[in-house]
Amino acid sequence: MTTAAPIQVAAAVIASGDLYLITRRKAGTHLAGLWEFPGGKCEAGESLTDCLRREVREELGIEITEPIPFQTVRHEYPEKSVELHFFRCTIKAGTAQVLGCDDLKWVTAKELATFDFPPADRRLVKALQDGLVS
Repeated sequence: MTTAAPIQVAAAVIASGDLYLITRRKAGTHLAGLWEFPGGKCEAGESLTDCLRREVREELGIEITEPIPFQTVRHEYPEKSVELHFFRCTIKAGTAQVLGCDDLKWVTAKELATFDFPPADRRLVKALQDGLVS
């Protein structure tokens, strides 16, 4: 368990109808190869929503609608602590492309169970599967 302040992470729950956009983490990164909701670490002085907009632009080449806070999850990894702030949004402009990730997929909530997510994302996956996000 770490004693440092948790790393602040913003992640997008991007929906299109009954589909959600997930991305695969790049090789050579922490938790490489696992699937996640797009986003990333906040830079110094950056707000969570500014971070989210920057990260989805860098990873996917898209602009998103106003992010709506949904769920915050704190998770302790052996090497670090993270606080993930999940936001609901949709694509405002552009088409998602594989830029800062290794792959992307649009999947239903039920299909999420067939992908390997980091432990910190699993509570959100369950909420989506239980229909707690509209």
